[in-house]
Amino acid sequence: MESPVFEEFDPASDCDCPGCVHWRRVLPHSQSGRATAHPAAHRALALAAVASTALGAGHAVPAAAASHAPHRSGVSAGDEPDTPQGGPDTPQGGKAPLHGPGGRPAKPSVTPKPTAITRTEIINRAKTWVAAKVPYSMNDYWSDGYRQDCSGYVSMAWKLPGNEGTGRLPQYSERISKEELQPGDILLFHNPADRDSGSHVVIFGGWTDSTHSYYIAYEQTRPHTRRHSTPYAYWSDSDQYVPYRYKGVTPEEPGKEPGTVPGKEPAAGEPGAPAATPYPGAAYFGPGAHNKYVTLLGRMLVARGAGGSYASGPGPRWTDADRRATQAFQLAQGWTGADADGLPGPRTWELLVTGKGKDVKAGAEGPPPSSHGVAGYPGRAMFRPGASNTYVTQLGRQLVRKGFGGFYKVGPGPRWGEADRRAVEAFQRTQGWRGGAADGYPGPETWRRLFS
Repeated sequence: MESPVFEEFDPASDCDCPGCVHWRRVLPHSQSGRATAHPAAHRALALAAVASTALGAGHAVPAAAASHAPHRSGVSAGDEPDTPQGGPDTPQGGKAPLHGPGGRPAKPSVTPKPTAITRTEIINRAKTWVAAKVPYSMNDYWSDGYRQDCSGYVSMAWKLPGNEGTGRLPQYSERISKEELQPGDILLFHNPADRDSGSHVVIFGGWTDSTHSYYIAYEQTRPHTRRHSTPYAYWSDSDQYVPYRYKGVTPEEPGKEPGTVPGKEPAAGEPGAPAATPYPGAAYFGPGAHNKYVTLLGRMLVARGAGGSYASGPGPRWTDADRRATQAFQLAQGWTGADADGLPGPRTWELLVTGKGKDVKAGAEGPPPSSHGVAGYPGRAMFRPGASNTYVTQLGRQLVRKGFGGFYKVGPGPRWGEADRRAVEAFQRTQGWRGGAADGYPGPETWRRLFS
């Protein structure tokens, strides 16, 4: 049975105190460090400074032991870019005890004794930092006592008795193979030569497609904790990442699967869900659609063999990958014409949610696109700010093969970005084009020449 991909959840609203409400109104989009802290903290610092001056040199105010960030459990994770900031650029600390109130270290653990925990608990604990957007730091500690770097994040998710570095995490785990990876396991790169800046670790959240080339990674990195689709084994130093499994993992309760939210029933098509769910209607599918039913449709299609249509995902935004995967499933049923248009109707939905019908055979994901008479070109709509689809990945990889990969720090990936535009522009200029003909957005002629 394939490991499931987990549905992101919508966390509760942010702090509702008068101060936070005021600053959200004044600085609704601020990304500075000041905006992430509770407004009351700034007032407290000012009062402390005044008190220190009033007391004089003989009555100095005690300095804080270690910074201890506030717990902001209600900040939405939102849409994250596919370009990570982990790896060598994300230094991490070594062994340290948990930190209690006021940032004071608690009693350290003597021996690495595993704490029993299920995969569901591991993933749900990891999600709390994603929802809170815990800022990255190798010196600060979150309100749960764990250090805010990559190894501290894993220590928190595994519920370890203290904060561990990447070099000590194997003491709590056992090495496994890629085929054995399940949600809650980790992918670890420990570099003894540079353990602080050359090491990194991420939590495995499940495969995104049947090819096992991408997976969902829960990761503590700059600027804050994130959950995103990641190429196996990682964006950089891929051959150095090793899969590990926590020794304290215990079997799931009947009907429970990793990644579900406590108290929330799984949706149809997910493990432990009812056998069927009502068809939501044609309005939920097609260009411009963005909802949970698109995600559910994609996951069911992947489970039925249509995962080859997806370079990453599936996700809530309808893309041509969803259309091709749906069409492949419809063709597998022997349907033709309007019955195999790539849009899920009641018959398609019923077969998917009940597990009936025929699976998609390998390589039968539907015919490639063709626009403006150019085979494979999907149209300009696939390449624009905010676009995220398999064609962006295909374009980026071809640009790298043609020698224009210097604009990518990581990737390429499915989300259109400035690196893609600059690489396309550079390719267009080598064709002798200038002005609007070299705007960085691939038209049919750019595509034809690039893939010829």
